[in-house]
Amino acid sequence: MTTSTKHIELKTHIPGPKSQAVLDRIDRATPRAVSIYAPLVVARAHGTLLTDLDGNTFIDLTGGVGVLNVGHTHDRVRAALHEQVDRFLHTDFTVIPYEPYVRLAERLIARFPGGGAATAVFFNSGAEAVENAVKIARAYTKRRGIIAFERAFHGRTLMAMSLTSKVHPYKAGMGPFAPEVYRVPFPYPYRCPWGHGDPAHQCGDVCFQPIAQALQLQVAPEDVAAVIVEPVQGEGGFIVPPPAFLPWLRALTERHGILLIVDEVQTGFGRTGTFFATEQAGIRPDLLTLAKSIADGLPLSAVMGRAEVMDGPGDSQIGGTYVGNPLAVTAANAVLDVFEEEDLLQAARKQGQYLTERLQALASQSRFVGEVRGLGAMVAMELVRDRETREPAPELTERVLKRAMARGVICLKAGIYGNVIRFLAPLNTPLDILQEALTVLEAALLEETSA
Repeated sequence: MTTSTKHIELKTHIPGPKSQAVLDRIDRATPRAVSIYAPLVVARAHGTLLTDLDGNTFIDLTGGVGVLNVGHTHDRVRAALHEQVDRFLHTDFTVIPYEPYVRLAERLIARFPGGGAATAVFFNSGAEAVENAVKIARAYTKRRGIIAFERAFHGRTLMAMSLTSKVHPYKAGMGPFAPEVYRVPFPYPYRCPWGHGDPAHQCGDVCFQPIAQALQLQVAPEDVAAVIVEPVQGEGGFIVPPPAFLPWLRALTERHGILLIVDEVQTGFGRTGTFFATEQAGIRPDLLTLAKSIADGLPLSAVMGRAEVMDGPGDSQIGGTYVGNPLAVTAANAVLDVFEEEDLLQAARKQGQYLTERLQALASQSRFVGEVRGLGAMVAMELVRDRETREPAPELTERVLKRAMARGVICLKAGIYGNVIRFLAPLNTPLDILQEALTVLEAALLEETSA
């Protein structure tokens, strides 16, 4: 069989025989916890296109789970990495420092939301960044409590997993968790319990009050080191809070001397149409975590923050052998070059506008589209069995995604019910590729509508 359009080319059924052979080896060589989402094995990828071992070419809208904002194997990033490989690979920055680390820190803190004196330190993963942001907050405030939100995702290491809200598959059977973590509601306009199903309802002060009440009912404010929040919840379902929420939260934390940690691991590096989503709220966080698209696929994360807060820990209290390694910081500097040269922030806004308009048109044709939402290119649609009851439709979502994948488009789900289709395409994805991908996805959903 051969099925091809302008960019998608399918030469075999999915998975093809060569991919299947490797998938069989994965089953034998890795534990079941390392579950595979896409039944194919990559051979090469560039931009938004990915080709498997059998020569099938797909449109990849997963972006490595939000890691590839500049696309697979961007030419500038590849060239920088090849050049760095010939220089040196490792010293441990705190033993023998190197200039690309410092240059990256300077370039990032120049973008710190709200301005003012800031510093940055690098780690390997988003979870590590979150763990260390908590350490920094506790060292600075001399307090222990951390407030996190329902549906939040902050990682899978001990503290990060404790902050993460989604139980399955991340937390079930993994306790005990880190102590002094307190959970509060996150405003979810589509499913606001105070809206009583009113589509015109907008989350406001009444939705925020349970957060303030937590400082009376759960933990004393003088015992809270920090509140950690995603400006748009990622794994939780691309939930965009009302515009007043982050300024309200900033004022609440300042009133009680509590630090505000903004987790921009998935929202950062232009995904929402500004370099940091926090910029759109007009606030200055105390600490900000970064990872994913910072280095186009190389393991790198960062904590940025107000200089006096970042100096809370003592000598050698944060760090690690591989953190801020030379290859990763070199890639990150190249990623920043790409953002400047290609105006990816404008590209993100255009992509978000196109996705939103196309998905809203789809919603007029399919009764299963409950809501289309997003910020910049961080766009999603939530699928429901019934628009009146808003009952989640996880099985339908799974069928639609599998059907689309079999036809050459790889896309991810999100949300605690598994009923949200999220879009994480590279920000520089050409419009004709997006158009082709959406046509496939629309057909996959409309087959359900007509069934």
